[in-house]
Amino acid sequence: MDSSIITIILALIAVMIAWKVFKGIVKTIALVVILIGAAAFVFGGLG
Repeated sequence: MDSSIITIILALIAVMIAWKVFKGIVKTIALVVILIGAAAFVFGGLG
């Protein structure tokens, strides 16, 4: 369970960084990739 919490926290930090750094469609793609990756890891797709 600890790795899930850490993954969620890291995903939130990555989303905040992407929100500040990227603009337009690149921002949208970056956010989707971050969230899909975190969800796949937490729910067993990758980990």
